[in-house]
Amino acid sequence: MRKIIWAPWRIEYIEKAKSGEKEECFLCRAWEKGDGLVVYKGKNAFVIMNKYPYNSGHIMVCPKSHVAELEDIPAEEKMELLELLEVSIRALRKAIKPHGFNIGINMGRAAGAGLEDHIHIHVVPRWVGDTNFMPICSDVKIIVEDINSSMMKIKNYLTEAISAEQKLSGKTEK
Repeated sequence: MRKIIWAPWRIEYIEKAKSGEKEECFLCRAWEKGDGLVVYKGKNAFVIMNKYPYNSGHIMVCPKSHVAELEDIPAEEKMELLELLEVSIRALRKAIKPHGFNIGINMGRAAGAGLEDHIHIHVVPRWVGDTNFMPICSDVKIIVEDINSSMMKIKNYLTEAISAEQKLSGKTEK
């Protein structure tokens, strides 16, 4: 007997992808207005939960600049982006204890970029055995934890890691 797995939050993503409609950049909107999924906002970069995750704890580390190419990110932003990536990985290790990570940047539609105009770094936590028969046989991916639960765990550890980093470097919060 076939079982049905409901994932109603995916329809918004599917319909937008099908329509090809252009909308305002959700990363720019998150930077400017804040967003419930923003985990941390620095001076030049921020961390946001992926609304359509590949795995629990899937985050994106983003520059504030709306640019498509790595070389177009201003130097100060690029430095903060990479520092935030490093601290985010440490926070994820403490918060959700993954066995490893897939970390990547998709540049251009051919590379799988769902958002081509605002570059960002995907950080996908992975666990031994997290790939099973569901994606292979059913084109279904099971996310085991609610995005808000993941976000709160990550936010707490990220804030702690950034505070520790600032104390070590002598920097203070703006």
